[in-house]
Amino acid sequence: DVSQLRHKARTAVVVGHGSIVIPYFFGVTLALFLYSNLAQPGASFIAFALFMGISMSITAFPVLVRILQDRGIFKTPLGNTATACAAVGDVTAWSILAFVVAIARATSVGSVAVSLGLVLIFVALMLFVLKRNLPAWLGPALERDEPGKGALAVVLAVVLVSALSTELIGIHALFGAFLAGIIMPTAGGFRQKLVVRVENLSSVLLLPLFFAFIGLRTQIGLLNGGRDWLICFAIIGVATVGKLGGTALTARLVGMQWRESFQLGALMNTRGLMELIALNIGYELGILSLRIFTMLVVMALVTTVMTGPLLALFGRRTMPSSVSGAVAS
Repeated sequence: DVSQLRHKARTAVVVGHGSIVIPYFFGVTLALFLYSNLAQPGASFIAFALFMGISMSITAFPVLVRILQDRGIFKTPLGNTATACAAVGDVTAWSILAFVVAIARATSVGSVAVSLGLVLIFVALMLFVLKRNLPAWLGPALERDEPGKGALAVVLAVVLVSALSTELIGIHALFGAFLAGIIMPTAGGFRQKLVVRVENLSSVLLLPLFFAFIGLRTQIGLLNGGRDWLICFAIIGVATVGKLGGTALTARLVGMQWRESFQLGALMNTRGLMELIALNIGYELGILSLRIFTMLVVMALVTTVMTGPLLALFGRRTMPSSVSGAVAS
C-alpha cells in the first residue's frame, strides 16, 4: 500500500538506518576480537571490520516479504512498516557494501577516491540518462501481455553491460545488475511481467546452483572444537542483539509500542540470501577466511530460521515475564 508507506516515511528512514548503524557498530567491535585469528592472511583490519559490520547489518528483503505474505500480515500496519524499513535498509546496506568492496579492492587512498567517483558518475548516468531512455528503447513491449524476445534482449544487454561496468570500476558486478533492476520501467506493469518471465529460470536453475555452491564452500568440519563453536554462538548472539535489539529500540524511539517494536526487530533480523551473497563477496575478495565464512553462514541460517518463532513470541498479547521485565528495565 503505497499511500501507507508514504505516511510511514519518517519511521522507515529512522528505523531502517537504525537497524543498520547499531548492528554495524556491533560487528566492527566484534572484529577487534576476531581479526587476528579468523581474518584471511593478508587482509587488512579495516576491510575485515567493515565486512563484519555489513554481515551484522543486512536484512533479506525478499525473505522478509515472503514471511509477511505467508503469515497474512503483509498488508497490516506492521507489514507495511517492516516492508518500508527493509526497503530503506536494503538500499543503504548495498550502498555500504559497494563502498566496502571499493576499499577492499583499492591499493591506495587515491584509487578509492577514483573508484567512488566513477561509481557516482555511473549511478548518475543510470538513473538520469538510461532510465529516461529505456522506455523508448523497449517501445510497444511495455504494453504487451508479456515481454517478447526483443525486449528480453534489451533488458539482458542492459543488465550485462551494467554489471560489467561496475566490475571494471572496481566494485562487484552484482551492484551493476542490482542497479539495472532498479531502473527497469514500471509502466504497464512491465517490471512484474519481466519477473514472471525470468523467475522460472532463476528460481529453478540459478538459485539452487548458488545455494549448492555456498553449501560446498561451507565446511562445518572446520569448526572442530568447543572454542570455534563458542565463537560461532557469540556471533549469532551479537548479530541478533544488534539487529533485533537495535531495530526494536529505534522503533520505540519513534513512537511504536514495545510489542510491535520487537516484532519489527524479529522481522528485520532475517538475513537469508542477501547475507550469503555478501559473505561470498567477502570470501572471494580474500577478506574472510573459510572458518569465519562458515561461522557467518551458520549465523545467517540461524537468524533466518528464528524469525518465525520470535515473531510468534513477540506477537502474543501478553509477552512472557522475562521479555516484559527486560522491556521495563
